Amino acid sequence: MFYRLSAFILLASVTVLGSDWPQFRGTSRDNISTETGLLRTWPAKGPKVLWKIPVCEGYAGAAIKDGRIYLNDYNATKKEHLVRCISIADGKDIWQWSYPVEVRPSHGITRTVPAVGQKLVFSLDPKCRFHALDIKTGKLVWQKNLVQEYKATIPGWYAGQNPLLDGDRVIIATGGDALVIAFDQVTGKEIWRGPNPGKDLMSHASLMPATIGGIKQYLYLTMNKVVGVAAADGQILWSSPFIAKMAACPSPVSIGDGRVFVTSGYEAGSAMYQVRKGASGFAAQKLYDLTSMQFNSEVHTPILYQNCLFAVSSKTRGRFTCLGLDGKIVWQSPVVSGDPGATRTFDLGAFMLADGMFFILDGKTGMLRLIEASIRQYNELASAQILEGEDVWGPMALSNGKLVIRDMNQMVCLQAGQSGGGK
Repeated sequence: MFYRLSAFILLASVTVLGSDWPQFRGTSRDNISTETGLLRTWPAKGPKVLWKIPVCEGYAGAAIKDGRIYLNDYNATKKEHLVRCISIADGKDIWQWSYPVEVRPSHGITRTVPAVGQKLVFSLDPKCRFHALDIKTGKLVWQKNLVQEYKATIPGWYAGQNPLLDGDRVIIATGGDALVIAFDQVTGKEIWRGPNPGKDLMSHASLMPATIGGIKQYLYLTMNKVVGVAAADGQILWSSPFIAKMAACPSPVSIGDGRVFVTSGYEAGSAMYQVRKGASGFAAQKLYDLTSMQFNSEVHTPILYQNCLFAVSSKTRGRFTCLGLDGKIVWQSPVVSGDPGATRTFDLGAFMLADGMFFILDGKTGMLRLIEASIRQYNELASAQILEGEDVWGPMALSNGKLVIRDMNQMVCLQAGQSGGGK
């Protein structure tokens, strides 16, 4: 067992304040915060910077629970995968856990967000080792080598999937011997191992929960299909072809009425499916396609809000886009030739929704913008130069009025609202 534990145990009890952000895209996996009372205007220099800390090059975002940030990081000097527990109050490490693994930069190193349960934090490293650590001390509780145990294949640009928490389970798509596996959070014991008849490999997409036809399931995008996997036993309920190009990064979006929206980068474009349960089982019908020039998202999963989908459409110069569920564009952020001040493009920057506002990062420059969450028009409320470009792609996290964002080399905590922001 190769690891080293360095712990500085927090002796005082931690008070739960505001809403947690315990996994990728938040508690409900929809990238929408429940907090209110956030600032709708900023001073000229932007919201107050509470702290900044250095991080290894990459895109790994924060998970936040009970006033603690959990982060997948890397020590390039010692060549060690690193899981850090950081106080959200001051940015200081509470504990660190590490083990030796050589990872060479390939468009960054870190990509995945930990998932934080009641007692354990779950970390998928760049080379597909899966670890469960005690959230208080950082002590290793159990681990799985997905390559050795399940014949998983490390994706190009390393693992980018984010584990899914569901009740007493943590679920991950391994590829190889199984498409998806559910583990008991406490023991690491397999609850079920879903079949993988198509021999699909692990993609960069993450599992998303959905209920379709009264059946709870997990949606997943491989490199050549979108699938629905039964939450009860991991069996494939339905699948439909969708050809990703280069990498499948955004996750499927459940619209809530049996419709499932899928998008991917490069030339893959987007598609909407109608999934129905009949007497003989589930079937998926494609409702429409969109070319990559009509709409696509290369890195981030769209947000469903007020019967529209919001995302940065990478093939249209990174414009932030409001897309109707019929596949027609409602509005896009403005691009005015010859007037840089009127141009609002975001490259592959991250975004999230909170308190009726979108926080959006420019992936090239690190400019943070605050946009009204509207299905009528693009309305910018505030902007501030917080981070440095380029490749500012890491997902955001928000808890207790504190917004945590990052670029390739630093993580920053901003006071985005009142301390103890409500639910």
